Amino acid sequence: MTARPATGTRPDSSPGPAAPGRLFDIDALRGFALWGILMVNITFMASTHRGTGVEDPAFGSALDTAVRITTQAFFEAKFYLLFSFLFGYSFTLQLASADRGGATFVPRFLRRCAGLLVLGLCHAVLLFPGDILSTYAVLGLVLLAVHRIRPRTAVRAAVALTLLTAAGYLLLAWALATTGGGGIDTAAVTEQGRQATEELRGGPASVIGAHVRQLPDVAFMLAFFQAPAAFSAFLLGLAAGRIGVLSDVSRHGPLLRRLQWTGFTLGTAGGLVWAHAGHGYSGTPYQLVAVAVDMVTAPLLAAAYAATVLRLLAGPRGRCAAAALAPAGRMALTNYLGQSFVLALVFTGYGTGLVGRVPPALAALIALALFGLQLAFSRWWLAHHPYGPVEWALRTVTLARRPRWKGGST
Repeated sequence: MTARPATGTRPDSSPGPAAPGRLFDIDALRGFALWGILMVNITFMASTHRGTGVEDPAFGSALDTAVRITTQAFFEAKFYLLFSFLFGYSFTLQLASADRGGATFVPRFLRRCAGLLVLGLCHAVLLFPGDILSTYAVLGLVLLAVHRIRPRTAVRAAVALTLLTAAGYLLLAWALATTGGGGIDTAAVTEQGRQATEELRGGPASVIGAHVRQLPDVAFMLAFFQAPAAFSAFLLGLAAGRIGVLSDVSRHGPLLRRLQWTGFTLGTAGGLVWAHAGHGYSGTPYQLVAVAVDMVTAPLLAAAYAATVLRLLAGPRGRCAAAALAPAGRMALTNYLGQSFVLALVFTGYGTGLVGRVPPALAALIALALFGLQLAFSRWWLAHHPYGPVEWALRTVTLARRPRWKGGST
């Protein structure tokens, strides 16, 4: 595939030679998605009350509430969709790479999924229960099974899966409303949050135990919310990769502008509904309706974000943006796990045990600072190594041989 210099080839200021046909749009988008995921994950690691339907009693100021609403409306359930889209797109690039090298793709991809599953389970137990890698490993097998479908069929299937999942939540909302049920036991949930906070401030055994106890609830959320949305994004990425959408973004200017207009209007409206329902309406029919709304509108806002980044990359400052984001995107797996490792040191008994003691605004600043450090570290690392350390390990498993360790990025 060919691409214009601003995105399809290595920016002048990027470390190391570019791999043939490498698309820096993908790396830059992945780096951007990595930032958004960090902005969400830190809120769950900083407070055990996140996701319970009860606000953290230690932080109830107007600023705290504004930061929470902003995160929920504009970050939560959006950036992992972009990451998932890129997983599906990269799947087509891996197929092409295996074909060019004369390798059999299926064994490679199965080993890759196995490696992701092991990494994900270790990540969930040791560092952060809200892991996405294990979900990707399982959904990757489904993607492999259906990857020969036509692009148009993939898009239709993605839309159908999204709408069916949203319809399921609407039916649940109707059932809950007709039975007069709903709501949560605020006192009980608050006490559970307090106990979880104390456990996470304990030693390693206490931290791991707290993570393990959270896994059933996390698995339920993954199975009935994140997994359908992520697989829909997989399919859209697969379709986009098949027709090479990112091989020459300049051909899709009108489409990108339409995605921005639609995504920033409908997507923002849906995000605000999602955020509003999370404050005082947990466990009610309204919250289930908000989940359905978010299922439909979150992909639109994620698409608007992607379109904005792609237009930036195509503009006069595209080289600078790609040089900043692409190295982090190339090391996304290392950086994703590295984020959890650093935040575990900050918020759990592995380190300073600050869970429940950091207000939302300060947590957001910590996330920004950490991501800035990762941008610099990724750039430095790839000037001396072809892959990130975790990428190198996963590539070893995928290829069943040891790839090159030293030397600039390729």
